Amino acid sequence: MAKSTTPSFITTIPLVVTSKAQSELLSRFQAGRQLYNALLNEAMARIRLVQKSSHYQLAKTLPKGKSRTEAFATARKQHRYSEYDIQAYATAVANASKWIAQKVDSNTQQKLATRAFQASERVMFGHAKKVRFKVPSRFRSLEGKTNKQGIRWNGEQLVWGKLKLNALIDKDNPVIRHGLSSEVKYVRILWKEIHGKRRWYAQLINKGEPYQKATNFVTPGTVGIDLNISHVAYVADSNAGLLPFAEKVPTYEREISAIERKMQRSQRQANPDNYEPDFLSSKGRRTVRKKGKPKKGCRQGNKSKRYISLARQKRELERRKAEYCQSQNRRLVNDILRNGNQVKTEKVSVKGWQKNWGKAIAAKSPGFFQSELKRKAEKAGGSFYQFSTSKTALSQTHLTGERIKKSLSERVHYDKSGVVMHRDLMSAFLSRHVYDDELSLPDAQSEYPGMETALLRAWQQYQQSANRVSAPESQCSHSPVELIRSDSAHSSQIASFGTGEKLDIRF
Repeated sequence: MAKSTTPSFITTIPLVVTSKAQSELLSRFQAGRQLYNALLNEAMARIRLVQKSSHYQLAKTLPKGKSRTEAFATARKQHRYSEYDIQAYATAVANASKWIAQKVDSNTQQKLATRAFQASERVMFGHAKKVRFKVPSRFRSLEGKTNKQGIRWNGEQLVWGKLKLNALIDKDNPVIRHGLSSEVKYVRILWKEIHGKRRWYAQLINKGEPYQKATNFVTPGTVGIDLNISHVAYVADSNAGLLPFAEKVPTYEREISAIERKMQRSQRQANPDNYEPDFLSSKGRRTVRKKGKPKKGCRQGNKSKRYISLARQKRELERRKAEYCQSQNRRLVNDILRNGNQVKTEKVSVKGWQKNWGKAIAAKSPGFFQSELKRKAEKAGGSFYQFSTSKTALSQTHLTGERIKKSLSERVHYDKSGVVMHRDLMSAFLSRHVYDDELSLPDAQSEYPGMETALLRAWQQYQQSANRVSAPESQCSHSPVELIRSDSAHSSQIASFGTGEKLDIRF
């Protein structure tokens, strides 16, 4: 029987940490990191034994059913691969080392064991290729199991054994007030690097529903979504939009490139033996000196203070870019959920997009937007339905039922019935009428005349926004370098569509 779960949310509160308290915290995190790595190593060793066992090999040949499940369970039990067994191993390792038991309480030890077990289980089930052992800079959080012992929240303090840390509480913030007034399930302590300095935070995992801002309301209704690498098209019951991801996000490309060049020069100066000697090369009629390549098998070597300082500056720029991107995409999710909470969209592979448009994906984060939209829609009592792209082929489908292939550069949909519409907006409109991987054309045909004005208005607003931001010609394509152009005949045809309302669309 699965464990019963109750709704929960997180309240993040900054902590006041002195240099002495930080020294103690870092020693406890070091103990927790070493224990976690030991548990992860043991879990992976037991997985290898399980996979080599006769019961496991037999289970792989059986059809899905009770006998197959029992054979897998026997193999795991034979080699003591379970969450409870890893927790027992954690207690034995901590007590044997003595100093780990002094630094990390039993509740936190068990939570680390659960964390290591879940990471190894993802590899066993094929959801991950490998596990990652933690280095000090990557081990950033520890948490307890309850708020009664170990890491806990008491009043306005984080208490962990003899360590007591005061909090910076903004009592005028309604989100913080709501979190402090709610029941605390357990507490997590973590640190972040901001402006080159370590900042400590307490995360209260509260029981109940999060604070709902008045502006972030959710409306019942169906929303069709068409996801792109740079923008998202949505069509709701009475509204539509074509909105960019992480609008005006600062990429800091020039700044980061300049820092990387300085870091490379610093490494060459500090470790000259790790690089081949410079050499002369001809470039046209000129002779230029080129830097030697890194020698094979050589590690990074020594890191100067300048290199460490530059790396810190680079991390800060990347942090600011990522946080701004997440903030803007969360705002975009809220805008869409105001129009409906029953979301329908194609099942797309963001990982596949990364191969062709890696920089655009890193800057815009459509994958984060998609996961956040799913989470918030389901949290609001709605749904997030993904359907097959190959079965529906919305970008190729016309309202007449015909399918005509289009290249990625064709951003305008010219329908056989005479409809002219932005390709992504048309796909989002058709998404509303997909049921069980099948498009209901009669429903789409009957609804389109009433939605045409809203779709054209969304296209016009997107065009105006694109013209203000970048160039005289509209740029609305899957690839950042593709431009849409059309003739004046189509422009006048679009302007004549709708319910008598003339919209000026130029592309």
